[in-house]
Amino acid sequence: MKLTKIFAATAASFCLMGASGGAHADPSYPNKPVRIVVPYAPGGTTDILARIVGNKLGAILKQTFIVENRPGAGGAVGSSFAAKQPADGYTLVMVVESSHAVNPNVYAKTPYDPVKDFDPISNLADVPNVLVVNPSFPARDLPALVKELKANPEKYAFGSSGNGGLSHMNGELFLKTTGTKMLHTPYKGLGPALTDLMAGQIQVVFDNIPSSSSLIQANRIRPLAVAAKKRLKILPNVPTYAEAGLAPMNNPSWFGIGAPAGTPAPILAKLNSAVKQALESPDVVEAIEKQGAIPDYTTRKEFADLIKSSNDHWKKVVIDINFTKL
Repeated sequence: MKLTKIFAATAASFCLMGASGGAHADPSYPNKPVRIVVPYAPGGTTDILARIVGNKLGAILKQTFIVENRPGAGGAVGSSFAAKQPADGYTLVMVVESSHAVNPNVYAKTPYDPVKDFDPISNLADVPNVLVVNPSFPARDLPALVKELKANPEKYAFGSSGNGGLSHMNGELFLKTTGTKMLHTPYKGLGPALTDLMAGQIQVVFDNIPSSSSLIQANRIRPLAVAAKKRLKILPNVPTYAEAGLAPMNNPSWFGIGAPAGTPAPILAKLNSAVKQALESPDVVEAIEKQGAIPDYTTRKEFADLIKSSNDHWKKVVIDINFTKL
């Protein structure tokens, strides 16, 4: 009986220690540099947002935040790497729609689980997608584009960042929704695709605003529709997909931040609070909006729900378009 009581008391003490450790884990956090793994190349939207927010987090938490780019396999290389790092709050990772909602549904096998292998912290920004065409293309608006494509099935081509990427899947969703046909030309990134678009080698690209905005302003490509809740300040004359009658396309891409699964809850809460403060800072808001993106703080639960609902969305799209997994 005494041994039983002793065992129970010991077990209880360990439970209390565990609870205490979870509740007060590393009170000095962060007391050394924190790295943010970006699973894409430098200069892209994910990288830019990570650096904008990372710099502000460093100022708020009084510690250095270092961006570490680990591109490859459409975000799978960096995401898989981050998932395997110690869950101590010193490795964070950009959790974005392409790597954490599209990839798991277009690849037959992904080396990480977008839900189980990561702890969500917060969304950072919504990035409107944009349909752009070569300036010489005969269609001047979205209805005219659909009419032209229906009259000339497979005459025109759209470019993407690669097979199974978000730009590719947005293109396939467009074709399915409009009942049109175009040839798909995959590139190693959207930069080369936009170069060929300007040269007239392809006619359409489903891009995001940050990488297209300067080319649009210079009249080197022409936007026909944007995926956003309302018209953008930088493109006031361009209708949203919903306004143009294509509501299924009217979903901006999301770009957030997370950590390896098992990161102590107090650290995640501290980071979420710091992200909220960062996204309320006028300088950060201005920097993000300058990229054509929209700051979007979420609670940890809201971000988790967004990741799940986005996975459900792309799972359905993959089925609806009869996409053969890679």
